[in-house]
Amino acid sequence: MRRRTITFSRNIFLPLTTVCRNRCGYCCFRTPVQDGCLMAQSVAERTIRQGAALGCTEALFTFGERPDLEPGFDAHLRKAGYSHFLDYLHALCQYSIGCGVLPHTNAGILTYDEMQRLREVNASMGIMLETTADLPAHRNSPGKQPEARIAMIEDAGKLRIPFTTGLLVGIGENKTDREESLATIRGLHRRYGHIQEVIIQNFCPKPGTPMAGSPEPAKEEVCATIRLAREVLPRTIAIQIPPNLIDAQELIPCGVDDLGGVSPLTIDYVNPDHPWPEIDRLRDLIGNADLKERLCIYPRFIRLGWYHPRLQPLINRLAHTLELRKHP
Repeated sequence: MRRRTITFSRNIFLPLTTVCRNRCGYCCFRTPVQDGCLMAQSVAERTIRQGAALGCTEALFTFGERPDLEPGFDAHLRKAGYSHFLDYLHALCQYSIGCGVLPHTNAGILTYDEMQRLREVNASMGIMLETTADLPAHRNSPGKQPEARIAMIEDAGKLRIPFTTGLLVGIGENKTDREESLATIRGLHRRYGHIQEVIIQNFCPKPGTPMAGSPEPAKEEVCATIRLAREVLPRTIAIQIPPNLIDAQELIPCGVDDLGGVSPLTIDYVNPDHPWPEIDRLRDLIGNADLKERLCIYPRFIRLGWYHPRLQPLINRLAHTLELRKHP
């Protein structure tokens, strides 16, 4: 019998701002304008250089959704020399490409035109669907309206952007909601063929948030959701779990294909109390499966040419590097 292969991406996590228009009941990432502000460009560029030196192939750019809608944020942006936040993001993506690291942006809700522009400097993009259910956890979060997220995922398909999405398990949804969410993702992929991975992420309560006292989903519930995802979704879509949030060793047999981005340099700023496993120890988590490092754009999308021409030299070079690199 052929051994299973479990993949991962060696990345750096760049939270460009923690200012956000949403007020999710489980989030500890968001901060007020006076606290969040901007990651200094010099700090971001230094982090990218350090990541490149450590062999990272993915720069994960993430930030609060529509920070420019929060009063006072634009003043910080102008002080940094930018009139629009996506101009700042675009500049850093270009810098990352120059350093030999492929950008992947997860920015919350973006318009078609914004994604079209960012496609020039991103090998892939993503947004968590989380759920199609209307939940109290998202009551004060306009960007978490399911129809807005579904529309963005559809626009990404129209633009041929290799895309990541996923479910957040344990925020008040039920099994029927999860099945509906997965069916929605499947329908979008059938129309456009652009979903490369679906994350099954477990809710982790954060101190100081409205949902701090809510229970974490049991491992059995997460496993059942992974199995459901494997039944509902095409085999070409990888099922991913975050190995810093739950016992990956127990969940791999449930149908996991991928461990997502793991950083040798930066923390998980969305879940700062959950450190990444060391890359050298990932093999210990996957049992008798083979471990394979991947890029943030999956091989089939490279073969299809689903990237901007300016990215081709770097994609080809990094793909060749991974073929030569010895995996842990």
